[in-house]
Amino acid sequence: MKRFSRILRKFLVIIATASPGLAAERPPNFVLIFVDDLGYADLGCFGSPDIRTPRLDALAGEGMRFNHFYAQHICGPSRAALMTGCHPLRLAEKGNVKEVHPVLHTKEITIAEVLKQKGYANGCFGKWDLARHSQTNFDPKLMPNHQGFDYFFGTPTSNDGYVDLYRNAERIEKKADMGLLTKRYTDEVLGFIEKHKKEPFFAYVPYTMVHTRLDASPEFKGKSPRGLYGDAVEEIDFSCGRIIDKLKELNLVGNTYFLFTSDNGPWLIKNKNKQDGKLRRDHGGSAGVLRSGKVSTWEGGVRVPTILWAPGRVPAGTECDKIAATIDLLPTFAGIAGADVPTDRVLDGVDIAPLFAGKFEEADEDRSFAYYFINSLQAVRQGKWKLHLPRPAEPEWLGKFARNGHIALKDRGGFQMPFLVDLEADPGESRSLAAEHPEVVKKLLSLAEEIRADIGDHDRVGKNMRFFDPLEKRPEKPMFVGLKRTTKPKGAKK
Repeated sequence: MKRFSRILRKFLVIIATASPGLAAERPPNFVLIFVDDLGYADLGCFGSPDIRTPRLDALAGEGMRFNHFYAQHICGPSRAALMTGCHPLRLAEKGNVKEVHPVLHTKEITIAEVLKQKGYANGCFGKWDLARHSQTNFDPKLMPNHQGFDYFFGTPTSNDGYVDLYRNAERIEKKADMGLLTKRYTDEVLGFIEKHKKEPFFAYVPYTMVHTRLDASPEFKGKSPRGLYGDAVEEIDFSCGRIIDKLKELNLVGNTYFLFTSDNGPWLIKNKNKQDGKLRRDHGGSAGVLRSGKVSTWEGGVRVPTILWAPGRVPAGTECDKIAATIDLLPTFAGIAGADVPTDRVLDGVDIAPLFAGKFEEADEDRSFAYYFINSLQAVRQGKWKLHLPRPAEPEWLGKFARNGHIALKDRGGFQMPFLVDLEADPGESRSLAAEHPEVVKKLLSLAEEIRADIGDHDRVGKNMRFFDPLEKRPEKPMFVGLKRTTKPKGAKK
């Protein structure tokens, strides 16, 4: 009888694996690729003339390309937003202070913790960057295994100088070979998928590349027309193809969502004259027609190339021109999986599952997006209109970030008056239409005030900004650390 039961169970597993109908009864798998510093125009399907990305181009053709998908302006804030579904300024951090790269409070709730409700196996493979922006001085209690992930293979933060590799809480390698990181992360992803193929899984893959220092494995190094940067992107493309091949091999395609995106725009400081990467020696990417790059709230800094692939559920060969963002992934994945989102706090993201299905007519035409830069709101978007808010050229509240050396000089200035852009007609944000459309300016200024009142700004604490550690009273403005200025503003007395 026991032998018959074992045979029956095996038979049912085979049927469930082979039958899309039965397989679909379990919650779907999610594979989320989060590349570091990849520019909007660094994939073939987004216009790159010399970086070869055949596997991702094919996924875009078989799935959906998001043309207006937003992250945040820099590494840590972008990861905090993705994990929590919230703008970073809203989030609680240890000690009720704010860091440039958020140190995520243990009481914040991540995508992984939400999916745990439905029995997901959760794995993180790559750069974490939410326990402090340091390879050594980070809080072990804030690493992935304490934030809803069952398995972690990666590094605490960026690879500015070197990378220490961890498997779960154990450091397994000091100063790892950066050229092998993309391959090693991918190998671990494949093993994780194989191990958890019979249960729902969430594989979060925040690749270390193409953040500098750049490197690629011997199979790719020196092969791209775009130099080392191109080598690194092309290896990521190949690695995504390996993941897709594994999903196909295990008959998991019919019940998996694969989403590819970037954490911010290109790091232009790594290019000649801080321009879009075009030369073989440039180590940063390109935003194409979009203006500027990483560490800015121009479109090139926060609009990122995004591809969604899920045959049978995502219509092939489609492009989404609706506003969407990394903050939407927590409520969207939760909705698709049938999990509950937190109800004891405000989320900024919305469930964009209708967009995933190509039901663009169901999108909220009044959807807005807030462009925060560290501690302050710099711009807002609603529909096709984007309004840059008035601010000094070097805001004193930004401290050492007031003089922005990461972007070209022409993109660093402030705005004496509101600067209104029609992003459909002028994606390069070259000219203000504020004088022609005063009613739009008025509407967006009012929207900005609503956002400030809710989330906060450099000079105020929003009504729904979170503080989880004990407080005698709520502070009047965010308490940022690490913004001490090292240079004097222009015109300041010596």
